[in-house]
Amino acid sequence: MIRTAICDDDAKTRAYLASLILAQPCPCEIVEYASADDCLADRREIDLLFLDIELGISGSRLDGMALARQLRQRDSEIQPLIIFVTGYDQYVYDAFDVGAFQYLLKPVNEEKFARAFARAAARVLADRKHPRKVRTLTLRSAHTRKTIPLSSIRYIESCNHKVVLHLNDGVFAYYAKIRDLEAELQGQFFRIHKGYLVNLSCIDGYSKSEVTLTNGERLLLSKYKYPDFVRAYLRFLEKGAAND
Repeated sequence: MIRTAICDDDAKTRAYLASLILAQPCPCEIVEYASADDCLADRREIDLLFLDIELGISGSRLDGMALARQLRQRDSEIQPLIIFVTGYDQYVYDAFDVGAFQYLLKPVNEEKFARAFARAAARVLADRKHPRKVRTLTLRSAHTRKTIPLSSIRYIESCNHKVVLHLNDGVFAYYAKIRDLEAELQGQFFRIHKGYLVNLSCIDGYSKSEVTLTNGERLLLSKYKYPDFVRAYLRFLEKGAAND
């Protein structure tokens, strides 16, 4: 049973997507949300979320992209696969920032939907056999404890005895040493410069002098770090491909 959710402010669209889901060979449990707020208020675990980006008439302060970012920041063992279903193609690069699994344009083609659903269902079932724990970074101080999913951190910057976490939706600074985080986060992050520790999953491209992130930001790449960075990045890509 695939636990499936649909979040769209249009009732006809929700009904149509539900009919497409029910037509697939895999049994599904379906829940519908008319707004981002309704989705966030329901704490049930979801395997697969079909999410509209433009939630303008729902009355919520959040659109679909903001909802996806909040879901990614939850301290949860299970993160839903997100398939954006939208009439606008300009958000496709933003979708990758929140780890979207697929991006479907309205009106939804039934064959494309079936292919996307089959891939998503296979990933969900594979993850159940071999669960992939959501990696997090836990920040502790005298009076507070905060847990942040690594997938929501684009890069970490060293600044005046603090580290600044550059997140998908803002920044967070606290007292720590970047070299300690470098050791803790090895494998998914790499120290490309004395001042930057970058999330390898957020890299869009690189040259010998800089790294370009998926949101367009550019960070300096030390010439002394370049050879090790390339090897680490290729290992990361190969590992990701093996897990797909």
